[in-house]
Amino acid sequence: MGRPVRALVRNPQAAKGLKAAGAQLVIGDLADHGSLARLLETAGAVVHCAGAVRGASQADFAYANIEGTANLLTALGMQQPLPRLIMLSSLAARQPQLSWYASSKHQAELLLREQNPGLDWIVLRPPPVYGPGDRELTPVFHWLARGIMPVPSTPENRMSLLHVHDLACAITALLDAKSLPRRALSLSDGKEQGYDWRELAELGSQVWGRRVRLLRLPDPLLDALAAANLILARRMRYAPMLTPAKVRELRHPNWVTDNREIQAVIDWQPAISLAQGLTDL
Repeated sequence: MGRPVRALVRNPQAAKGLKAAGAQLVIGDLADHGSLARLLETAGAVVHCAGAVRGASQADFAYANIEGTANLLTALGMQQPLPRLIMLSSLAARQPQLSWYASSKHQAELLLREQNPGLDWIVLRPPPVYGPGDRELTPVFHWLARGIMPVPSTPENRMSLLHVHDLACAITALLDAKSLPRRALSLSDGKEQGYDWRELAELGSQVWGRRVRLLRLPDPLLDALAAANLILARRMRYAPMLTPAKVRELRHPNWVTDNREIQAVIDWQPAISLAQGLTDL
């Protein structure tokens, strides 16, 4: 803790919280080689957490997640000594055939593996991350608080989850590690075998003291909504979350991981259970 932090941001107004916390802001993006050089100057470590999670085509994800990563790796290779690199990927990268997002994260990981062999690096593949600042899972949890659990797949499908605070603590521990293992490792909130949709509903019922009903979204309805949203997004030029590719991710039966491998590298334990995280929403 107590390290000077420099952050690459496109919009300084949207990053006022970072500045208030003491970070030095570098205005630019991953396509701006000048801003990348300013960002990396004298840096001892880089946490690469920039990327696209919404898009209407493979190209939308490739621009940020693949080309942006390539630009960062090129800029990193010009630094002497080489900073260590902690790259945030996604659990989706283990199934790249499912979606544009998953494919782009997988390809970004491949780029890193092909880089300077002297680079000290690790790829983190977190499961869905929630907590302050989250815009993807929080709406689902708000429905849960109202007594409805929307289910986009079969109720038996399982997933792990992770609070953003625990992810930040794992990254901090990796900054202090003697060396990094140069491979992709996953992490979770420690719940063995993760959660299925019924368990999420039961947990929500306990946290908010009300009955929670599972609302199974019929496949034809979800497919139609995703297809319509994609068409509209392309016409209106916005970045959609719900697309046919994203639906394939949502229907995958197993997004479960554990902490055995990451805990062999760092002394880290997740501290926030899902029940506590839901209570704090």
